[in-house]
Amino acid sequence: MTIELEEPPLAENIQVVKDLFGGTVGGIAQVLVGQPFDTVKVRLQSAPEGTYTGALDVVKKLLANEGPKGFYKGTLTPLIGVGACVSVQFSVNESMKRYYDGIHHGQPLSIPQFFSCGAVAGFANGFLASPIEHIRIRLQTQTGATKAFAGPIDCAKKLYKNNGIAGLFKGLTPTLVRESLGLGIYFATYEALIGRELKVQKNIARADIPAWKLCLFGGLSGYTLWIGIYPVDVIKSKLQTDSLEKPAYKSWTQVVKDINQRSGIKGFYRGFIPTILRAAPANGATFAAFEVTMRFIS
Repeated sequence: MTIELEEPPLAENIQVVKDLFGGTVGGIAQVLVGQPFDTVKVRLQSAPEGTYTGALDVVKKLLANEGPKGFYKGTLTPLIGVGACVSVQFSVNESMKRYYDGIHHGQPLSIPQFFSCGAVAGFANGFLASPIEHIRIRLQTQTGATKAFAGPIDCAKKLYKNNGIAGLFKGLTPTLVRESLGLGIYFATYEALIGRELKVQKNIARADIPAWKLCLFGGLSGYTLWIGIYPVDVIKSKLQTDSLEKPAYKSWTQVVKDINQRSGIKGFYRGFIPTILRAAPANGATFAAFEVTMRFIS
């Protein structure tokens, strides 16, 4: 007896493709708006103690030594990679929303359900984000005339040569924690704000909410995301900028102990200012680009 597996309806497949495309557009918008802030954040997070006095010091030295283009070092990797990551985030999140919608027959989802949708999306995305961010961070932190990596492909090859697949996926555990918890908060906040707007502005549909409000809601969601998970991001960055030849850390727990011993609690918030400044424009652009794209292709 053979069992035939039922294929998903064509409409569902088309919707997934649309979600992926909308997420890709959102991811590209996020990179173009947020990359300069991210470069400053990574420099602050990963530099030895005392290298910089703060975010403005990073900006001054970066401009003096590398010029404006220095803010976009390693942009090719996130432009491709973050586009892919955000497409996964949004498509999985939308699929989970449709799953809950089917169970509850069109009844509005609760905030915990929106959180779980985002958490599942974040966990799935973590396996893609980990190697992509590892490569990006290695490229972002290169300074001076001598470069260890010629570009993203060369970086990936050398990371793999150094320690195989584990080398590429260094920092996976904190990445999974950050993505699951962070995107749960992220999407739940956004949907709560959308839901409130629909209640306040009666007789309007989601598609009627203006783009500037989508930007505002996305920016606020970005704030809650980074406030919730920033220390985990610092741990991940420390792991991913550790020496390839003589690594100082064998695990994320060693990173936690080292940061705590050297700097205390404040060490887990190095680079927080450029990150929180980036949160509003980058995530506002992400959600607005996604929602407007979905309206256009629906």
